[in-house]
Amino acid sequence: MKNGVFLTPPVNENILEGIVRRTLIQLIQDELGMQVQERSIDRTELFLADELFFGGTGVQIASITKIDHRLIADGKMGPLTLKLRGLFFDAMYGRVTKYRNWCMPVYKK
Repeated sequence: MKNGVFLTPPVNENILEGIVRRTLIQLIQDELGMQVQERSIDRTELFLADELFFGGTGVQIASITKIDHRLIADGKMGPLTLKLRGLFFDAMYGRVTKYRNWCMPVYKK
């Protein structure tokens, strides 16, 4: 995230076009009311980002606070990443009615 815009590489740049990515993009746009821009991201841009995170099935949302021993912003999880992570888990655990159709109930027999 830089200057109020979330950036992500397009799927043709060797990234996984997955459900977590689509979910995060939708939450950013619909719940945070922010813009998501798909474009190539130069490595040098990462060092100047306001916030960085990984998103995926294995990590859900993991903040990136350092690259090559250089702090990103203040070296802590950014406020928008923290808010997005909360929204993500609320949606995934069925706590947001609007997204409850994303969930599949599993019952113990």
